[in-house]
Amino acid sequence: MPRPSLPRMLWRGLRRRCAWCGGRKAFFTGWFAKQDRCATCGIEWRRGYEGFELGAMAISAVVCLSSLIAAMVVGVLLSLPDIDVVTLLIVLGVGAVVLPILVYPVSYTLWQAVDLAMRPPTADDAAPPAVR
Repeated sequence: MPRPSLPRMLWRGLRRRCAWCGGRKAFFTGWFAKQDRCATCGIEWRRGYEGFELGAMAISAVVCLSSLIAAMVVGVLLSLPDIDVVTLLIVLGVGAVVLPILVYPVSYTLWQAVDLAMRPPTADDAAPPAVR
């Protein structure tokens, strides 16, 4: 299987697909439930890399924090000169709880795309022959 381009892998990651083969529901069997290998190409999720989740959590944190900051700026600008602090805090509080839940699977597949771009699969990754 030829190596996909970085934009293609990122696009696949944004759609919760395997970044390498584009298989649907490749790693996530539910919103939070993951399997160890892609159901389509068989590439391993973590590929022997301890701390893989740290990159995914960093992507999630950047997306969530930047979205909340943008929402706060828009909320303040729309309510000037009398800023409605209580409404703003309620909206941002709900966003701070809901947004990470919505971003969770996408952040993992996006990070997998970045990881595959930096470290293409090798024979040491226990990948099936079609992926090597």
